[in-house]
Amino acid sequence: MTPLRGNPPDGSVTLAAKVAFLKRPDSYPERPESVEAIETHMSWVFLTEDHAYKLKKPVRYDFLDFSTLEARRHDCQEEVRLNRRLAPDVYLGTIPIRVRPGGEPGLQGAGSIVEWLVKMRRLPRELMLDQAIREGRVQDQDIERVARVLSEFYQASERLELTPEEYRDRYLRDIRANLDVLSKPSFGLCASVIDRVGKAQSRLLEQRPELLQERVVQGRVVEAHGDLRPEHICIGPSPVIIDCLEFNRGFRVLDPVDELSFLALECELLGAAFVGQRTFETYRRITGDDPAKELVAFYKCYRACLRAKLAVWHLADPETSNPEKWTALARDYLGLADGYAAKLRP
Repeated sequence: MTPLRGNPPDGSVTLAAKVAFLKRPDSYPERPESVEAIETHMSWVFLTEDHAYKLKKPVRYDFLDFSTLEARRHDCQEEVRLNRRLAPDVYLGTIPIRVRPGGEPGLQGAGSIVEWLVKMRRLPRELMLDQAIREGRVQDQDIERVARVLSEFYQASERLELTPEEYRDRYLRDIRANLDVLSKPSFGLCASVIDRVGKAQSRLLEQRPELLQERVVQGRVVEAHGDLRPEHICIGPSPVIIDCLEFNRGFRVLDPVDELSFLALECELLGAAFVGQRTFETYRRITGDDPAKELVAFYKCYRACLRAKLAVWHLADPETSNPEKWTALARDYLGLADGYAAKLRP
């Protein structure tokens, strides 16, 4: 094993050196034939034939802080703990990258710990819901099984203590924050659409505040998944759901109907609106919770604007490639938001 190169003289190890090490097949105990590396804003994921290894980047934003080794270790542990709620056999644990005095790195043996990784069992790509939707292989029973897992999860989840006013005010703040970003002229998005969807959401909160407030009074707000997208759902006889939002508990404090509306929105974007319909049918049957149609439309509109904001954020990154992709995606989300907003107008 060769030493880690290009590191600072203080003995620390650069992110580039860690990534280079994890891209090498000989770095892993299982000795895979190849390693696929995938970069996101906050992490790197390294895929072998049987496993996935996640490396947190040493970044800090308003909503997370991975700037220290201890913070990354803690977040790795939280990721394993929280994801075992819905994927108990997928998250195998945390493992360190160690460096011996001579500079040789390893995932086994002795040495100074310079990084922590989350180790997961790799799931079959063809069983992920987004892939199955694109290939037209999703059956009603697949969605019913997923919805049953989620419904039982929500019923068992911790109910959160907050006031109805706090819950409503959180959406008021977030709606304004979404619109402030989307309205920036540099992004080139349609101002009239942004204005319509913003007014529709604000009007519902002002004229029908009981729609959200009742969710708190009824004990519906729980510690949920936080990032329920189709690419995080593995269908099959025993569905598993991965990649919960582990780094900020506040983002997981949700009404299940909000979370299921987000999933429905993402599936509709893929051309599979029936997934959301089947999911809600099963959820209602199992939980007895029958949310108002206006509430579902509000949550979808809000989530579509949030996803549009996340898309245009890529345009502010000087290293972003293919900016046209992110602009088009933001417009697609805003188009969906406009349709949902139409169901909120008087």
